[in-house]
Amino acid sequence: MNKYLIEGGYPINGAIKASGNKNAALPCIAAAILTDEPVILRNIPDIEDVQVMLAVYRSLGGNVESLGPNTWRLNTGNIISSEIPVEYAGKIRASILFAGPLLARTGRVVLPPPGGDVIGRRRLDTHFLALTELGAKVEIKDAFIFSGTGLRGADIFLDEASVTATENAVMAAALAGGETILTNAASEPHVQDLCRMLCAMGASIEGIGSNILTIRGVEKLRGCDFAIGADFMEVGSFIGLAAATRGELFIEGTKPSDLRPAKTAFGKLGIVWEHEGNTIHVPASQALEVNCDLGGMIPKIDDAPWPGFPPDLTSIVTVVATQVKGTVLIHEKMFESRMFFVDKLIGMGARIVLCDPHRAVVSGPTRLTGSELQSPDVRAGMAMVIAAMTAEGKSQIDNVYQIERGYENIVARLSSLGGKIIAVP
Repeated sequence: MNKYLIEGGYPINGAIKASGNKNAALPCIAAAILTDEPVILRNIPDIEDVQVMLAVYRSLGGNVESLGPNTWRLNTGNIISSEIPVEYAGKIRASILFAGPLLARTGRVVLPPPGGDVIGRRRLDTHFLALTELGAKVEIKDAFIFSGTGLRGADIFLDEASVTATENAVMAAALAGGETILTNAASEPHVQDLCRMLCAMGASIEGIGSNILTIRGVEKLRGCDFAIGADFMEVGSFIGLAAATRGELFIEGTKPSDLRPAKTAFGKLGIVWEHEGNTIHVPASQALEVNCDLGGMIPKIDDAPWPGFPPDLTSIVTVVATQVKGTVLIHEKMFESRMFFVDKLIGMGARIVLCDPHRAVVSGPTRLTGSELQSPDVRAGMAMVIAAMTAEGKSQIDNVYQIERGYENIVARLSSLGGKIIAVP
């Protein structure tokens, strides 16, 4: 396994192209199971999580063919298995996304407990609720076993706005008989991408982008040619990196409307950017000063389901706040273990008070010094990269597998911007 060696203190400068949205690519790969016709997916990021999902797809009988960089043709004319291999399920939480389409196509799914980031309790109950409402039966043994043919549409209220549960429900409902109304559905841009792909395959879905989806089941879905949108989490990470290192950055191929919640949160730290068409410009001259609430009160940056501030950017904004003049409260409301990485920042010299598993008070600016670091999950791993590139001296980051699960060719891309980063065994 590689580790990263980083020498900090060098502002990044230049232009970079946004990768495709990881969180859209994974459910869209699973959705290809829903048809026996070829599906072409474009703008798929070349990351570890995608490779694991493609490996699962192949194990089920799917044929995978590369059509060039970031483009794949998928075809599941014949499904040879409805069981997710345990060695893949344990690597990636998104393995659960095969439950809905496999159930709809074959009437049976065997899913070992899914793995992925260790960022707190991530319940699966909402998946069970949605699929049982559609007519499935669930057994819990060493694996989760879903069974049921002839799924029927239902009026479903999700007990939480879970992204993956919404995606599973929509995929299963697309081939279920009758109408499904899904209330309290997640509406993130990657959920919207999946819904648009399903519509391109012949599904009938109304309310895309809202928290109420109406799906009218069809007998058969066809193949399609679909391009995934830009990864706004990656774009937010690059914006944070540019601001923290006081560099200038142009990010091409973005969708600025997906960044409106992030723009509000970064704005509280005195960070702004401009956009022209699909290119974002982060200028080197930033205020980097906390904008207090009315009355001089300490402001709060907190995450929430879309269109709130994305939880995946909480780690990023925490690191950036260490380089900003003033005090801010970071409130991670959705995952109880995501903030535990801040002890590494404190070891680098950051002034942070971890109030509890969900809240941290950050006072800056502080001079960070190089350190030996560990990547606990995808986004906190990228936060460690930003901290190391901001710090004085050299840092080492271990367990970079977690970073490479979500960021495409990150070492070469950051090096092209002037970052002093190398990967070594």
